[in-house]
Amino acid sequence: MRLNHPTATVLLLLLCSSLPGQDTIGRADYQRAIEYLYENYGDDKLFNAHVSPHWLPDSSGLWYVLRDPGGETYRSYSFAAGTTAPLFDPERLAAALRDSLDTPVDARRLPIADLRYLGPDTLSLTAAGRRYLLGRTDYSLTRAPAYRWRGNREEAPAPDGSYVAFTRDQNLYLRTAATGEERALTTDGERGYEYASWYGWDDIIEGEGGERPAHFGVDWSEDGKWISTSVVDLRRAQKMYLLDWSVDSLYRPKLLSYYRGSPGDTGMVYVEPVFFEARTGRTVRPNLPRGTHINALGVRWSQAPGQVYLQEQRRGFKDIALYRFDLNSERLDTLYTEHSPTNIDNFGYVAAEKAGSVFFFSERSGWRQLYRIDLATDAVTPVTQGEFYVTGIEHVNAAERTLYFTATGREPGRNPYFQHLYRVGFDGSDLTLLTPENRHHHVDIAPGGRYFLDNYSTLSEPTVTVVRRTSDGSVVQELSRADLRVPAGWSPPETFSTLAGDGKTTLYGAVWKPINFDSTRRYPVLESSYTGPHTHVFPEDFGSVLSMQSFAELGFVVVRIDGRGSSGRSKAFHDYSYKNLGGGLADHITVMREMGRRHAWFDTTRVGVFGHSAGGYDAGHAVLAYPDFYKVAVASSADHDHRMEKAWWPEMYMGWPVDSVYEQQSNITLAGNLRGKLLVTHGGIDENVNPSATFKLAEALIRADRPFDMLILPSQRHGYRGQANRYFTKVRWNYFLEHLRGVEPLWDIGWED
Repeated sequence: MRLNHPTATVLLLLLCSSLPGQDTIGRADYQRAIEYLYENYGDDKLFNAHVSPHWLPDSSGLWYVLRDPGGETYRSYSFAAGTTAPLFDPERLAAALRDSLDTPVDARRLPIADLRYLGPDTLSLTAAGRRYLLGRTDYSLTRAPAYRWRGNREEAPAPDGSYVAFTRDQNLYLRTAATGEERALTTDGERGYEYASWYGWDDIIEGEGGERPAHFGVDWSEDGKWISTSVVDLRRAQKMYLLDWSVDSLYRPKLLSYYRGSPGDTGMVYVEPVFFEARTGRTVRPNLPRGTHINALGVRWSQAPGQVYLQEQRRGFKDIALYRFDLNSERLDTLYTEHSPTNIDNFGYVAAEKAGSVFFFSERSGWRQLYRIDLATDAVTPVTQGEFYVTGIEHVNAAERTLYFTATGREPGRNPYFQHLYRVGFDGSDLTLLTPENRHHHVDIAPGGRYFLDNYSTLSEPTVTVVRRTSDGSVVQELSRADLRVPAGWSPPETFSTLAGDGKTTLYGAVWKPINFDSTRRYPVLESSYTGPHTHVFPEDFGSVLSMQSFAELGFVVVRIDGRGSSGRSKAFHDYSYKNLGGGLADHITVMREMGRRHAWFDTTRVGVFGHSAGGYDAGHAVLAYPDFYKVAVASSADHDHRMEKAWWPEMYMGWPVDSVYEQQSNITLAGNLRGKLLVTHGGIDENVNPSATFKLAEALIRADRPFDMLILPSQRHGYRGQANRYFTKVRWNYFLEHLRGVEPLWDIGWED
């Protein structure tokens, strides 16, 4: 049959486009997706989305690096002159490196690292594993000794060089530098009860009865009179186990283990602070309950001789206390205590003793605000008050009795995730906004506090990098503007807001579309989820502009949404997730349904979800707890049952002691609900989130007779790397292409190095 009439031809085309199975995917689509992976677009698409300052040690200015498709440009800025200039002549440095390394060197892509400004005439740098001093006048390169790595040393000299601390047989010793005389400060150390040690989250033990990696750590007081350290008690600690099948030369798996407590465990690693007077050898321990590895007592030296600050957080994270401890008198003074019926998260403090103050953050008012402890009277007074969220202290000016802090949500009519810099007096007076633009501001204050670098942007508005005065926020120099190079037709992600399920709380999100987006089509929806209560996922700045574009290029619209329960807003908003880690997904569904009502191209009948770690829990929970909405999920390296996770995360957000809520929130107990498609993946030697819960979920799905898919990457830890990550990326893409978009995926997609 021939159709020659134009109307008939159009009808035929429309009919074909609506027929099932007509949608296809080609290698060109995959190639676009590959180009927008983070590992690739930094080379030719997105430049200077965030410029980092390197402050000069004499406080005269800074140097920084700008990037473009041709390579890097190193520049400096002088506060006094108010001008920018090249940090060095790249052609002359390239010539010097060619002579020294006897290899070709591109002046725009210098093979240098660890660049340091030592003075007006001298830089230090590393090239080809060698450290050099560069004379900036004659461009001479002189070999210099490598920097000594000061972490995990076997010995620690006192600041004045009078003593050297070291360990032998799990006990702490001192050696007098002048005479070489050694004396033991402890004698009860043994394997499993180890002085001057610390607990490492990735302390992998190989084989039956293997040794934990050796750790040595002491912290001398500035005057050299006291040692602060810890004793690590492993004697009742329980282990988690892994089998490493990935060693090519072994034909049976290698047994790996590590000490890690799960929620509610009594067999935990204990970490107890202990102090020693160097001259006398006197041992001092604070009269406080010792903490486990998830709530160990925090220690910081005071500027007052022989004094420390101690931060105690009881297990369960509902009680916190801040102390000042005098090692000479062994007097313990309580500076602050707080109790919460839920959890106390995001507490922190800054000791500003020259100002006679300790400043701390607390959500006790319902919002994270700043408070001041007067060290003379121990009185606690608020520095900031209001319905906004203080994110950090950037600088304290003791002479002027002012401090500089960042906060979100204070400026009316602006996105509550946009961060700004403020100045305020110690008494809360004269609160001043220093970054007026309606953008998200990343700030870095220079030593001395007179200037700061500000990278400000939004998800759709490119970064502007400027130097500003802290006195009034005025711009003294623009350094850079972000450069995004994408094909014609691309449009930036759309940010949006809707109401939560309660009908009154405003929620925020963003959606990415394909470059060849057609508003007359209906696109399946992919959600990238991570509802971890310690953070939020709304993409505030331009650095995230391409973060989901690779998925969009495969024919999806991709969303990121902050439902109730994430961090950065009110305490009530935050507490929504307490004992309810899976509950925030209900808000996500509400938001996506509203987006479907607003936009015909947003197809809420085809919704998939993916996430990693806590986001992997979200993805699994989505198709198990909300099977009528979510159709396809890829859950990677997930903590599917919080009873099997490391103790810190669940006890902070799910409560302690362990109760029935853990059972109710477990993906494993919901296995019989699966109706859509689920792919679970895990790294075989993941010591962060142990693979056990993924295996247990698989067993539950088998028992429930529910079809699912599973991928174990034997050589991978919590983050996937190299070829394994590339393999996983293709598997995840194809899973959604086949089961959500309904096309036949490709495997040989021409992905070349």
